[in-house]
Amino acid sequence: MVQSIDRAMSIIKLLASDNGEWWSISEIADSLSLPVSTVHRLLNTLIQHQLVLQNADTKHYKLGSLWMEIGLRQLEKADYRTKAREVMAELAQQVEESIYFNIRDGMESIIIERVDSPTNVRIIDKIGLRIPLSIGAPNKTILANMPEEETQRIVKELLPSSKEKQSQLFDQLSLIKEQGYAVSYSERTDGTISVAAPVLDFNHQLVGAISIGVVQYRVSEERLSYLIHCIKKAAKEISTALGRT
Repeated sequence: MVQSIDRAMSIIKLLASDNGEWWSISEIADSLSLPVSTVHRLLNTLIQHQLVLQNADTKHYKLGSLWMEIGLRQLEKADYRTKAREVMAELAQQVEESIYFNIRDGMESIIIERVDSPTNVRIIDKIGLRIPLSIGAPNKTILANMPEEETQRIVKELLPSSKEKQSQLFDQLSLIKEQGYAVSYSERTDGTISVAAPVLDFNHQLVGAISIGVVQYRVSEERLSYLIHCIKKAAKEISTALGRT
């Protein structure tokens, strides 16, 4: 039994090693130094469980779709809040500021995680706080990285009475999407700056936004550039942890 499992896994690893190419049974047997009869028996079993596919015309083999289904399920179960917090904790120590993680909920975002600044001077927004997507760097980051039609609908609903404000926000969102980060000044709280970047999953779909909350008087132009560099790097690290390539 153990030997059969080991051999079956060898076949699976071989098929997985070649970017989805089809293999003949003789190629598999030669590569693994196994008898053709043994490989044939194992392949039939793997086919029954949808782990391997056989081309009806060529009789060649490749991995079945079940592997993709299993992989996607596992990636979807990834606890992005836990993965985000690991990066956020490191970032808070590095920049000595408070770090936030927001996700979208309808036309608002919700703060689902926060790591406080290690210093006494800090910005603290409560976990669970809801903020309209048109206000603040993390929310505009989320809005900028949503499907275009959905972004347009939300902007028009949030700013229904002003075409001028809609146009201004669309211009901001276009720039945010292009540069990969957002910066806001006193949009929700006077005397503060927020710097944010998007977090994407394995399918390059938006998960949320990570941001740094800063007291404005402490931020020089040079430090702002540094914070932008750090937030983009942190967002990329979280996205990578979630399977994005």
